[in-house]
Amino acid sequence: MSHHPAHPHDTVRGATPLPRRPALAVAAVVLLVVGGLVVWRLGSTRTAFEEAVALAPQGTERVAWTDWGAVRRELGVALDADSSGEDVQAMLDDAFTQDLASTSALNTSAVVLHEELGVSPATVQWELFAQSADGAVEVLALTEDADPDAVRDRLAALGWDRPESEHGVWVGGADVLARVGPSLTPELQHVAVLSDERLLLTSDTTGYLARAVDAIHGDGDRVTGLAGVTAALGEPVTAVVYTGPHACEKLAMAQADADAQAEADQLVEAAGGVHPLTAFAMGSLPGGEVRVALEVEDADDAEAEAEARAQLAAGPAPGQGGEFGDRFDVSGFASDGRVVTLDLRAGDGEYVLSDLSSGPVLFATC
Repeated sequence: MSHHPAHPHDTVRGATPLPRRPALAVAAVVLLVVGGLVVWRLGSTRTAFEEAVALAPQGTERVAWTDWGAVRRELGVALDADSSGEDVQAMLDDAFTQDLASTSALNTSAVVLHEELGVSPATVQWELFAQSADGAVEVLALTEDADPDAVRDRLAALGWDRPESEHGVWVGGADVLARVGPSLTPELQHVAVLSDERLLLTSDTTGYLARAVDAIHGDGDRVTGLAGVTAALGEPVTAVVYTGPHACEKLAMAQADADAQAEADQLVEAAGGVHPLTAFAMGSLPGGEVRVALEVEDADDAEAEAEARAQLAAGPAPGQGGEFGDRFDVSGFASDGRVVTLDLRAGDGEYVLSDLSSGPVLFATC
């Protein structure tokens, strides 16, 4: 059975593997918090993915991650600011075909961004899209050779209002986006350029964008409760991360019909039952494996939880149709503290991450 990736994100408003696949032998550029500011440097024990998720503002319920540098390596392409819009679109098409672009909020905006602002999936290091009940923020990590002042000059020329402070919010709005390009997502209406951190932040509301900037600078609270599952994913190329309540809502079997729910109840009982989740993450790793990380409330439950979740992931897929085995094989499962991991090897032409990052998903049930 072949599945096609759903486009970008589901709006909220606005694993230790057995065996483990070796990580890419590339030194990761990561974030460290020093004196309230975020700086880039080599050598942190945390990955860029972990550090980036930890920057999201308090209240974040869903995070979507795309490591565009890794995507370009997976596809074997090398693009830069001088690449054509056609080359950028070709990269996106290839990424979509390989289920490496479904987590991005920029798919329809990429070419215009590349041509008009000089910043796009063709050039940035990574993209993080954080959503909450109050708003959403897009975070892009600029490369070392990108010039933040040049980005500011382009914003001014395109119609965004320059803020009084260097790290203030550039106010644009729907009219500015319409003039720049009709395909631009509303999340690009307002912009903040953080030179020291080499980050570009955007949002459709000025207040939420300012809140996200404050969180990065240490003047506001950041999201908590996601560190366990993000660490378990390692260095994903693409990933989604949910808080426990959001996972239990969006992945719930309650979204299925009555017959599927009844079948699910029987399967969960046969597996020995499962416990509520406090966090959930799923990511595509370099080489194509998919890892799922689920965090439970009590570490004493984790070992049995891993066995039950692996059993559910190897059987029928009520609400999705067919068998999970039609889509992937469970190549390993494990537990570490409160975190359970499942490693999935996708079948040819299967879109595991994009298909199963929204419910109902039996092996992620609460």
